[in-house]
Amino acid sequence: MRSWPGGRVAAQENRKFLARAVQYLVGEAGIRQFLDIGTGLPSANNVHEVAQKNAPESRVVYADNDPLVLVHAQALLRSTAAGRTAYINADLREPEKLLAHPAVRETLDFGQPIALMLVAILHFISHEEDPARIVATLVSALPPGSYLVSSHVTPEFDPEGVGGLQATYRRGGVMAQARTGAEFAKVAFSGLELVEPGMALVSEWRPTGAGPRPSAAEVSFYGGVARKR
Repeated sequence: MRSWPGGRVAAQENRKFLARAVQYLVGEAGIRQFLDIGTGLPSANNVHEVAQKNAPESRVVYADNDPLVLVHAQALLRSTAAGRTAYINADLREPEKLLAHPAVRETLDFGQPIALMLVAILHFISHEEDPARIVATLVSALPPGSYLVSSHVTPEFDPEGVGGLQATYRRGGVMAQARTGAEFAKVAFSGLELVEPGMALVSEWRPTGAGPRPSAAEVSFYGGVARKR
């Protein structure tokens, strides 16, 4: 927070974006399956909660490489009787291994469209680790009609604050790689069809309510939803 005072607002807006994206996918796109990679500690409006509120039969696989996340997920995240949730210990940097995990194959039907959730996770993958290849590997495993939901921190609106965020993570031993909108779009959405309004600040992606929204500098996150043809 000292390095990037906008961090709290950014995190809140990113979480709201996730919920609106899932609501769109369930309500308008008819998606009933989700693969959420880098899920993080359980919070409000988790993917299965939003999806199953609208479609109780929805299925969700959560993946993270932090064992504490999995412990909390197993204790707190409960599926509806009609749907299903699963939790796996997996690393985004090993997409082939993640896709082959038995719980993924048992929970999700790869013959039907799946929503791949990469929300606030790609900025932990360095250029050297080739995030575009990772995303392409995951998307290539999905059937046509599937979707990708992704968001990413950007330095464009508050370079000093986001630079402080990046430096703080790296001092703690965690890779952080902020990217411009063009860089993020190339990594995440190449070859996919972006849903309106396209890639936008997460606070501006299909916002609800009539109240004032935060400034671009406070948010500093791009997000988008894209369809695989």
